[in-house]
Amino acid sequence: MADIRKEFRKGDKESVKVAELKRLEQGKKIMEEFVQEFRRAARRSRYEERPLVEEFKKGINTTICQRLMKSEQQPSSIEQWYDRTITLDRNWRERRREREKLRGQRNNEAPAPRLNNTEIPRQ
Repeated sequence: MADIRKEFRKGDKESVKVAELKRLEQGKKIMEEFVQEFRRAARRSRYEERPLVEEFKKGINTTICQRLMKSEQQPSSIEQWYDRTITLDRNWRERRREREKLRGQRNNEAPAPRLNNTEIPRQ
């Protein structure tokens, strides 16, 4: 009887982890955080490569998933998916920070004086 209870508990834990995997979404989290959460949920789910990849793709932001799906060399293993999505997410966030910084610099600059064709700036 103890063995049966043990098996049921084990199966119950797996189903809880599978449900957790299916529920996970990246949202506004950085990819490193999402990958950590996904790995924790995946440990006891007994999912292996292909099913893990499919669940991972469902949880990440659509734009990142589409970029990887359109790339010449799509990741094939779950580890490659983790690595490539982290890289894409970092690059996107860095680019966004740079744009915001440039936008802030432009907003703080005084407008350049307008010259007509006959005026020469004084030095």
